[in-house]
Amino acid sequence: MEDAEIEKQLFNDTDSDCYSTEYESGEESWSSDSADEGSSPSSETWGPPNQCGWRGVNNYSGVAAGINITAAPHVNKDSTPLCVFMLYFVGIIHLLVEETNRYYHQYLDRLQDGPSPWPDVTESEMFLFLGIIIQMGHDIRDTLKDYWSTAEQFAAPFYSNTMKRDRFLHILRFLHFAGNSTETDRNADSYDRLWKIQTIFDTLNDAYQKYYNPSEHLAIDEIIVKFKGRVVFRQYIPKKHKRFGIKIFKICDAAGYTYDMKVYLGKDRKRASQDVTATHATVRDLCRRIEGVGHKLYMDNFFSSPDLFDDLMTKDITCCGTVRPNRKGLPDDFRRRQFRLKKGDIRVRVRQNLTAIVWKDKCDVHILTNMHCPPAEGSFCDEHGNAIKPSVVVDYNTHMGYVDKADRMSNSYSISRRTWKWTNKLLFHLLDLTVLNSFILLSSCGAKLTHRDFRLTLVCNMVEEAGRGSPRPQRSIGRPPAMSSLLKRLEEDRRHHWPASSKS
Repeated sequence: MEDAEIEKQLFNDTDSDCYSTEYESGEESWSSDSADEGSSPSSETWGPPNQCGWRGVNNYSGVAAGINITAAPHVNKDSTPLCVFMLYFVGIIHLLVEETNRYYHQYLDRLQDGPSPWPDVTESEMFLFLGIIIQMGHDIRDTLKDYWSTAEQFAAPFYSNTMKRDRFLHILRFLHFAGNSTETDRNADSYDRLWKIQTIFDTLNDAYQKYYNPSEHLAIDEIIVKFKGRVVFRQYIPKKHKRFGIKIFKICDAAGYTYDMKVYLGKDRKRASQDVTATHATVRDLCRRIEGVGHKLYMDNFFSSPDLFDDLMTKDITCCGTVRPNRKGLPDDFRRRQFRLKKGDIRVRVRQNLTAIVWKDKCDVHILTNMHCPPAEGSFCDEHGNAIKPSVVVDYNTHMGYVDKADRMSNSYSISRRTWKWTNKLLFHLLDLTVLNSFILLSSCGAKLTHRDFRLTLVCNMVEEAGRGSPRPQRSIGRPPAMSSLLKRLEEDRRHHWPASSKS
């Protein structure tokens, strides 16, 4: 799917539209502690807009969106896709090679006997492996072996010319991201459920923020990496298109660039005793690198709350989003749903710079904002009787789809296999996401290249880069000699099978 078609369909199928007021069952239980049907002290300070003053928000003082020239001075519109991609993946290639070889040698040490071992994976082979994975996103087939099939309807010389099928399957089988000895006690409070891939995740997260300056308007939302296998933090959200999978919270800008992200790993034990809710803490963590310059953040009713908006306002971040009417801190008449509105009616309550709005269209839409002036109350419909959208609703629908846009573009050429391990599934999602961020970064320099052409050119660059490396290692044919295998076993420590003289 081309980029223009993706953007055209962006708001036709979104999980974060103003008209959606139902709560998703997979998410409601996680943030239910932030809703309170009783009265709260902060709700007493709300009043009509003509009785409460409203002070304007701070202007945006950040730099223009695009590449951070200071961090990447050598990148320009003439740079190759591989040059930009390696800004993010330069250290990860070496890590993948080192840990994959380590894991394979640990596997060999557990074997008593077997076929001759494969040679170690090289960095050149890892380039070829990742290049094939990216290319597979443009050529989805039923099984992996079909890519190397010689049948007329499947024949594609690229895959067999780039890497032998058995070598590819070998690397995929032993692909590893961290040493098994680094796992901590599962019962400890500090146990990290993402430890197998945490190093790669943190490395990419830091690089995403280092080389790019986000736009003024940002959106925070969650996406699902589809996965039906076994992992303790897998989510089930029945109202999502992808019902099963790994949930990731993201902040994205207007171009669809993922600036920060966080995997939901279940209830956070460290924050269980703190005053803030889990959603509040998640948003605050994701916003730690956009403070102080006046960014405008959009979110849906899963995150929005008066306490969160007040907290982010102290960090010079203004917010706008739909809100659940029973959220703690909202006006009492909002929380008790005392309004009986007709289509097009608007009711407004103001507390200092925070504005709560309920607008009637097909149903009641509750919005919380501290970046817009309070709209006038009344009934507003056109000559056909259709409700006129307030400016705050128009802005929300314009900017809230940034995370959906990034997810659509990264999944446009994604390769997905049902039987892959969750670590591989997450790595290949991060690979697609890094390719997309690299494309957006190069486009911000003025390069005229589509997302599809960027990916295909990147594959060619990877194959060329692998050709400049060391020759591909060749595997010895056949089993090792029987006598050498026997001697190796007899020479192992703690095995005393050598003949010894007897006293009898």
